[in-house]
Formats: sequence, structure tokens, C-alpha cells
Amino acid sequence: MKKLARALGLIAAGCALLAGPASAQTQAAAFPDKPIRMVVTFPPGGSADAVVRMLVPRLNASLGQPVVVDNRPGAGGNVGLALVAKAAGDGYTVGVGAAGALSANISLYAQMPFDPIKDFKPVGMLAAIPFVIVGHPSLGAKDLHALIEMARAQPGKLAIGHGGNGTAMHLSAALFGQMANVKLTEVPYRGSGPAALDAMGGQIPLAVVDLPSSLQQIKSGKLIAYAVTSPERLPMLPDVPTVAEAGLPGYDSTGWFGVVAPADTPPAVVTRLNAAIVAALNDEQIKTTMRNLGVEPAPDTPEAFGNYIRSETTKWRKVIQTAHIKLD
Repeated sequence: MKKLARALGLIAAGCALLAGPASAQTQAAAFPDKPIRMVVTFPPGGSADAVVRMLVPRLNASLGQPVVVDNRPGAGGNVGLALVAKAAGDGYTVGVGAAGALSANISLYAQMPFDPIKDFKPVGMLAAIPFVIVGHPSLGAKDLHALIEMARAQPGKLAIGHGGNGTAMHLSAALFGQMANVKLTEVPYRGSGPAALDAMGGQIPLAVVDLPSSLQQIKSGKLIAYAVTSPERLPMLPDVPTVAEAGLPGYDSTGWFGVVAPADTPPAVVTRLNAAIVAALNDEQIKTTMRNLGVEPAPDTPEAFGNYIRSETTKWRKVIQTAHIKLD
């Protein structure tokens, strides 16, 4: 009897082991069968939040279930993504995080509530956000080369504004200073708009800002656009060179945001979510609307997005350590 009981126990254990993967496969095949919570790490009203909300109707139609936006800003994106990291890995809670929370914050904060590499499964990039190095016309530098020479001649005298400590604009300014071998005084603002306004008013000579806050001022001549930080020129500013073209080969600093899921989310669920996101981003109307907001659609695969997160983490770690930037 003891041998029979032991044998039956082993059979039951084996069946349980087999049932686990089969159950996960069944759940993935049925996904989704209820609403999906999308935790957005930005406050309502910004361009990133606007992009997510314009994608939602397409995602609803593609997935056959409502995608519910849950805005959870704070601590550079750490607050919202911490919720996602602790959520069940079933695909019904995903997060939208930016370059800061997914690549830079781990080097900026002494304590992190999650590991951006280990605690998430990349689903897909949503958008890239190029920045522009702008200056007041009274500065007198006609191009980026002349600006660099001016800065080298007076170390620490030129101030450059950015959208806030630890933001992608801040890191863009730090990378520029390091690659150009110039010392600039970095001035944080509460967002790109205030930095652009002070540069336009002459209160600060230089700024790294996004396109929505600066495009009209550039076109009207109230700001000089020295270069864009992206690896390619922007359609809205075709005559403005990239930083790499203008004198710093290899320079590339682009803001971005994308979707991640808890680390144990099944691959089939990630594939399903990614397909819906890519289809939405490839919609021509959405492409046009996103570009009008100053962001570039950036659909890709989960694998490519994961590789990009890892490369960005390594890149910004070096910049942050060199610049001695800390947020706590």
C-alpha cells in the first residue's frame, strides 16, 4: 500500500508539473479576455500621455478589450513602474516608461524600487523624442562649431537650461558638454517650456528643449537652432543639422518611451501586445498626429526594444558617473 501511495503521489506531482505550462499556454491563447490596465508614468496632458491616449482606440479594436489608462507619475517614472514590476505577469497590467525610468534612473538614484532589466519584459517602443539645442540670437555664435569655440574660451560662463534634473534633456546637455570638452553651467527648469521661454527672453543664453516648446520660436527667428540631438535631421527642421553633423560625430541623445510588462509575462502575450502596438503606430493618421506633437513613431520588436534599453543603460551610466549627477 505504501508503494502504491508513493507511486500515485509521483504521478500526481508529474501531472501538476505538466498542468502548469499547459495552463499558462491556455491563458496566453485566450488573451485578452478582460480589460488591460496601462500604467502611464506621465501626468495627464503632456505629449507622451497624449500619444498613449491616441493609441488606445486602435488598441481596443485590435485586442478586443478596453485598455484603461492609469496615470501614475512621480520620481522620474519610478512610482508607476514599481507598480508594474509587482503586478501579476498575465498581460493585464503593463507600463509605459521613458528613457529615465528604464535606463538612466538606476544610475541616478541610490535606491531603486525595481531593476529595469530584470523586473520587466520589453513589449515595444512607442516613440522617440528628439531635442534641439537653441540659443538667443544675441549670443553671436552663428553655428554649433562657433558655439563650442565660444564655450571653450570662457569655461563655466555660458549657461544652458534644460527640462529638469535627471531628464533626458539634462543628460543631453551633459553628454554635449562631455563630447565637446566644454564646461557649461547647467540650469534646471520645471519642464521644456519654461527653459525655452527663458532662452527666448534672453534670461539664459542656451537651452536643450523639445520641439513643441521651441518650433514656432525657431521659425520666427526668436531662437537660433544650433543642432538637433537625434541621429537624423527632423522633417520639421530640415535645414538644422544634427549635433553629429555639426561637429561631434557619434553624438546621439534622444528621449523615448515604450511599453513593458512584468518579467514573468508569457512570450505569447508579449507578442500579442506588441502586434497591436505596432499596428497602431503604423496607422498613417496616428503617424501624422504624433509628428505634429514633436514625437516620432518608433515601432519595433520586443527583442529590439530590450537590446535598446540595455545599450541606453550602459551609455547613460557612463555619462552620469562622469558628470557626478545624483538625484538622492
